[in-house]
Formats: sequence, C-alpha cells, structure tokens
Amino acid sequence: MESMNFDLSKTPVTEVNRFLHKDAAGRGTRVVRISNPDGAHNIAVGMNLPIEIEIDGHAGYYAAGMNKEAKVTIAGSASTGVAENMMSGRVHVKGFASNAAGASAHGGLLVIEGDAGLRCAISLKGADVVVKGSVGSFSAFMAQAGRLVVCGDAGDALGDSLYEAVLYVRGNIKSLGADAREEPMTGADVEAVAQLLRASGPAFAEFDPKDFKRIASARSLYHWNADANQEY
Repeated sequence: MESMNFDLSKTPVTEVNRFLHKDAAGRGTRVVRISNPDGAHNIAVGMNLPIEIEIDGHAGYYAAGMNKEAKVTIAGSASTGVAENMMSGRVHVKGFASNAAGASAHGGLLVIEGDAGLRCAISLKGADVVVKGSVGSFSAFMAQAGRLVVCGDAGDALGDSLYEAVLYVRGNIKSLGADAREEPMTGADVEAVAQLLRASGPAFAEFDPKDFKRIASARSLYHWNADANQEY
C-alpha cells in the first residue's frame, strides 16, 4: 500500500493516529493524505516512521508534535505548539503558525511560510526553525541549542535568557531580551543561513543570507552575579 487517504469529516483523529502508529509501517505506506482537518487537534502526533503526511487545511493544537523521522506538510495554518518537542524529520507549515511553534524541539527542521506567534522556538534544544514572515514576542526564550532564522521582523524580548542557540533575523527587532546581543555575521554564519534557506524550499529563494543579523548569548547569565541587584 503506497498511499492512504483519510477524511477527518468522516474519520476521527484517534483512528488516523492509530493507523499511523500501528499499521502504516506493516502495510508499507509511504504517503498519508489527510483532508478536511478543520482545525482538529493532535494530528499526526508522536510519529516514529519515515513517512510523508500531507494535511490539506488548517490544523489545531500540537500538530506533528514529538515528530521523529516523518515529513509533515500542513497546507494551511497551525495552532499552538506545532512540531513541539520534534526530534527529527521535517514539518512544513504553508500558512501561519500560532504560539510556541517548535517549542523544545531537539532536532529536525520546522519551516513556516507565514508569520509565527508568540514564543516561537521557545526552549529550543537543537532543531532548526525557519520563518518566512515575522515572529512574536519572547521568541527563542531560553533557547538552548539550534538555530532560528526569521526572514521578517521580531517582536519584543527576542532571545531572552538565550543559551547556545543562534538567531538570524533579516528585518527589524523590536527589542532583545536579557543576555541576548547582536554579533557580527561571519562567513560561516552566511553559509549556515544560505543552507537553511535552501533546505526550506523555493519560497525562501528570494532572500540574501548576507542581509541577516546574528543574535547570540552574551553569556552573562551563566554565573550568578551577587552585585547585579537582580538586574540583567
């Protein structure tokens, strides 16, 4: 069985996820197409299989959460927590991504063609997140590892309490969070952005990697400073 189609107006999400978790590998399914999602929550969560999943419409909370190995495309927008705690694979949102997109993601690539809401890439732990539009306030808050590329603007407190993740922003940054600072772009940074833009697809070909700014941690929060009077 090369492909399988599900219509969520007729089949519950639990049944679709059960097929993805228990039956798809045994049947040799390579592509699953899901129509009429209508904002249903938890579509294609917990995948652990190299399979392509195409969601034709808008997805609700935690779409493709905890993804491992799968390639998930959402031909619409996604609500809170898309690709949350992703381990590997690829999640591609054609529209807008709501709050906490890619939260705590350890690996893989999250591509967002629209804007992303508040706290995009919060607590990022190693994944790459590429956003064609802008991101909301507190994006990359406590991001520990990985990379966030923003082709548009960034809201308040970008990279607040940033650790070893690196952020690249093409547009305006409303404000940087505690311990985040702009640093010079090196040749390695330009190449890293170029690779991520290429990996994200033809929708990102219009951007010049040399136009981005590098944001990284000043590392002043790594050690307690008794003289800082709680001000950082």
